[in-house]
Amino acid sequence: MQQTFTEAIARHSAAIMFVSQTDPGFDTTDATRGPVRDPKTLAETDGQADGYQEFLLALRDQVIAFARPVAYVHGDSHYFRVDKPFLSSTGARLENFTRVETFGDHPENGINDVHWLKVMVDARSREVFSYQPQIVPGNRTAVPSP
Repeated sequence: MQQTFTEAIARHSAAIMFVSQTDPGFDTTDATRGPVRDPKTLAETDGQADGYQEFLLALRDQVIAFARPVAYVHGDSHYFRVDKPFLSSTGARLENFTRVETFGDHPENGINDVHWLKVMVDARSREVFSYQPQIVPGNRTAVPSP
């Protein structure tokens, strides 16, 4: 991760996108889908073993220093969302950080939520990345295909 930031700075990259399977958790808002963390210390608050606090602390430092868009794309619980959950140690939102959680199948509750996400990249735009969910007509469950 740190090498990615080093290279992006050296290359004058407009943005960085990380892609990972794991939702490491960023705050206390979604205990049903990811680890619950104190957003300021990034320590897990649920008593579970924590393998990501050190990584998240380093990531946060790098995101702040980079000062350009950073996207963190993950699956894991596969609840589609695009948000900005990362906070500084003082509680200020890191506006240049975007979490993107992708669609995925949920056989445990009978939801075939297998769709995909189109990502557009425009290095001249402020956010660099933009996202368009692509719903697969055959996988629609709540609203049948027209």
